[in-house]
Amino acid sequence: MELIDFLRQTQAEVRERINNPDSASPYEELVFTEIVMQHMADIGMTFDEPAICHHEARFGNAILRLSGYALSDDTDQLDLQLDLFASLYSGTDELKTIADSETKKAAEQCLRFLKGCAEGKLLKTMDESSDAYALAISIKKCYPTLDQIRIYVLTDQQATTKNFQSREIGGKTIKLEVMDIERLHRHWSEGKPRDEITVNFKDVAGSSLPCIYVPGEMSDYDYALTVIPGEVLRFVYEKYGDRLLEANVRSFLNATGKVNRGIRDTLIKNPEHFMAYNNGIVILADEIKLETAAGGLPGILWMGGMQIVNGGQTTASIYFTKKKEPKTDLKRVRIPAKIIILRSDDTEAEEDMISAVSRYANSQNAVRLDDIFTNHSFHVEIEKLANTTYCPDGTSRWFYERAAGSYKTLLAREGTTRAKLRQITEKIPSSHKFTKTDLAKFLMSWNQKPDQVSLGSQKCFFAFMNSLADKKSPWLQQPDVLFYKRMIAKTILFKVAQKLVRPAFKAFQANVTTYLVALISHRLGNRIDLDRIWQQQDLSSRLKQQMQAWAPEVNRVLHQSASGKMVSEWAKKAECWEAVLKGSYSQVLDGIPEVKPANCGVSSVPAGVVFGVGETWPEEINL
Repeated sequence: MELIDFLRQTQAEVRERINNPDSASPYEELVFTEIVMQHMADIGMTFDEPAICHHEARFGNAILRLSGYALSDDTDQLDLQLDLFASLYSGTDELKTIADSETKKAAEQCLRFLKGCAEGKLLKTMDESSDAYALAISIKKCYPTLDQIRIYVLTDQQATTKNFQSREIGGKTIKLEVMDIERLHRHWSEGKPRDEITVNFKDVAGSSLPCIYVPGEMSDYDYALTVIPGEVLRFVYEKYGDRLLEANVRSFLNATGKVNRGIRDTLIKNPEHFMAYNNGIVILADEIKLETAAGGLPGILWMGGMQIVNGGQTTASIYFTKKKEPKTDLKRVRIPAKIIILRSDDTEAEEDMISAVSRYANSQNAVRLDDIFTNHSFHVEIEKLANTTYCPDGTSRWFYERAAGSYKTLLAREGTTRAKLRQITEKIPSSHKFTKTDLAKFLMSWNQKPDQVSLGSQKCFFAFMNSLADKKSPWLQQPDVLFYKRMIAKTILFKVAQKLVRPAFKAFQANVTTYLVALISHRLGNRIDLDRIWQQQDLSSRLKQQMQAWAPEVNRVLHQSASGKMVSEWAKKAECWEAVLKGSYSQVLDGIPEVKPANCGVSSVPAGVVFGVGETWPEEINL
C-alpha cells in the first residue's frame, strides 16, 4: 500500500470511529491519538495501556499541550518510565508537510506541561475534575524516580525531522521524537519496527566486532558468532528500548519482570565472569557489513534490522542494573551472541522463520512461548469462526486480529477503491475488530479477574494463556459456533461498559470498566442471557441504565479502598477485588431483558463458574 492510500485509510478509520454510535470519543484528534498510541504500544515503542488525556491550557505566558500518556508498570522492574504524547492532527486526505517549527513547538508545549507537573506548580491551577489532574499528581509524585522520559509528537502529516535534541528538566533527560504518517506507514507496511534499528559498531565500540562468519550457501540465512561488549548492549537498549526485543520476548518480559537478580549480582560483583555464567543472546538481523578485524578475522562493522529474539532479560538487566548501580563496570562485561542474518525475499516465510527462532531459542523458559502466542490452536480456531460466522443481519461480522496488522492488510487487499473500502468497512467496521489482548481482557473481566486485567494487556494476556495451558481446562477442546457467539456477547458487554464509563469519569476509566463488568458477572451470575445479546448485537437501554447506576458506585469503592494509593496501582491487587465485592450497591433494576428471573439461576456465583446461560464450567477453571 502506498503512503497516500495508507493516509486515506487511516483518516477513514478515524471518521468511522467518530461516526460510530459506540465511539467513546467525539473528537477526531483524540481518536487519531488513540490509534497511533496503540500501534506504538503493539510494536514496543511505548508502554502497555497508553491512555488518552487531552489538556490544553495557558500557564503563565506559556501554552500547554497534552494528548495522551503511557507509564511503565513499576511493580516488577527497577526503573519507572513515562511517555507523553502531543498530537497535531489536520484530517487531510492529501500528503502534506508539516514544518519542523510546528512539531518542535508542540514538543515544547508538552515539555512545559511536564515541567509544571514535576515542580508541582501546575496542580494549583488545574481543575481537580480534569482529565490531566490525576496524571499531574502522579508525575509530581514519581518524577524523582523516573529513569526515562520521552515526548512524542504525533501527526498525520509528513515531518522532515523525526528526532529533536534532548532536554533537561530537574536533572532528568527528556527525549523528543516525532511519529508522523510516513513513519507510521513504514512500521505498518514493513511489519517490523526493527527496520529502524541500525548499529555502527565502530562508532559505539571503537572497532568492528571480530566474529566467526558462516555464509548460508544452501539456506535462507547466514550465521555469525561474536562477543558484544556490555557497554555497547546497554547503549543500544537505551537508544531503542523494547523495540530491540522481538514481540514474544517483549511480552514475556512484560509479564515476568525485566531484571534477573542473578544477572544483576554477577554484573555488580563479578563482571569479568559474566560471559562464563551467561548463556548469551540470539540476534536476528536483516543485513550486516563485514570488514577485516584485528587478527585477520571477519569483523562486523555495521548491523541493520537488529532484533533480539533470545536474551531479552539479559539485555534489560544490563541496562537497568547500570541505571540503578552507576558504579557497575560494564567495560569488563562481555556477552556471547549468535547472529542470524536473514536472506529470504518471502516476507511471510521470513516472519515464520523469526517466530520459529524465537520459539526454539526460548524453549528453556518455564512457560513456553510457543504455547502462548499467535499460533495457539485456540486463537487459530477463533479466527476461523470470526471469518465464517455472520451477525444476525446476515451481512456483517466481527474480525479477530490474530496477527497484528491483519485488519489493515484486509482493507488494503480488498479496499482497492474508495467504494470497495467503504463496502468492506460497512461489512467489518473497525469497531468490530478485536485483538488477542482485547479478547483476554474481555473474558478475564467477565470471569471476575479485574485485578489481573488491571495489570495491563500483556500481563492479562499472559495469565489468560496460562489458563489455556491448564490440562483440566475445557478450552483444550476447540471452540464452536455457540461458544464464539457467547464470547462476542461478552465482548459487546465490555465495549458498552467502556463507552459508558469513559465520558463519565476523568481518570482510571480502564479500572472502573473491568471492575464494573466483573461486578455484573458476580451479581447477576448466569442469569445474563448471552444469546440475546448476540441476537441484538447491543445491550438494552435498561441494562445500560444498570451499568450507569453501578459505575459510580464501583468508582467510589475503588477510591475509598485505595486509602490514598494510586487507584491504577491498587486495582492490580486481589485485595482490591475483595474490597469491591464487599461494597454496597444499588438494587438490580427491574425489567432488564437480558436478565433472567432469579429463580432461573443464581444472583451471585464465584469466579470460575460464570459464563452465562448454558455455560457452566467446573469451579477450579480460571477462564
